[in-house]
Amino acid sequence: MLSYLANPLRFMRFSRLAVPICFGLGAVMIGWSLYNGLLVVPPDERQGGDLMRAMFTHVPSAWLCMGLYAALAAASFVWYIWRHELADVAARAIAPIGAGYTALCFITGSIWGQKGWGSGWHNLILGDSRLMSVLVLFFLFLGYIALRAALETRQKAARAAAILAMVGIVNVPIIKVSVDMWQTTTIHQPSSVLSIGAPEPQADDEGMNPVYLQQLLWGFGGHTLFAAAMILMLMRSEVYTQQADRHLALKLEGS
Repeated sequence: MLSYLANPLRFMRFSRLAVPICFGLGAVMIGWSLYNGLLVVPPDERQGGDLMRAMFTHVPSAWLCMGLYAALAAASFVWYIWRHELADVAARAIAPIGAGYTALCFITGSIWGQKGWGSGWHNLILGDSRLMSVLVLFFLFLGYIALRAALETRQKAARAAAILAMVGIVNVPIIKVSVDMWQTTTIHQPSSVLSIGAPEPQADDEGMNPVYLQQLLWGFGGHTLFAAAMILMLMRSEVYTQQADRHLALKLEGS
């Protein structure tokens, strides 16, 4: 499938259909998740009561920002090794969307933590290894975007940005394990998604209520489709721009 879409013409035909489908399905799934998460599911007093409803935006954006950086690093690797132009186009499109979702994760996490854990902003950001590593991820996305804009030639910019993306991938597993590895330097709660088992929100164990997980998965699926639609739109715009530049160059050579 990937080799089939590597052809720009095939990609343009595929993305023309995929963009509205992803937008539509993504919007419906996000709306369903937020409706149930904000208005239907019971609050969890262990996590701040109604304040825990922020997780229906925070957790999907956290999962997605890590996934988007992994996709950025993978696309950069493909371009760096095989110099496939569509991989570079994909990497350029992923970066701003990834930065946006990382910012959303950081902001919602900061608000939830500040209110739910009673920590000041300074202690929350500098004293929590999970939040700090997410902030590093945000700066990696911004650094990639800045490198693409700063260097004088497209090839140099693509090469430097690809190296940054590949090196920065080490931060993704750090985000995942930061709570467990550095328990003395974090106020973030341990991961509860993989320890499902609490039949009720007020259960004494650490498991997540399956009702919450269901809405998180709806939200994650919706945000993934929505992000895919935006990335495909940016890729289509870049392909059009490159084709227009080549057409103009050919006209100038022939004149």
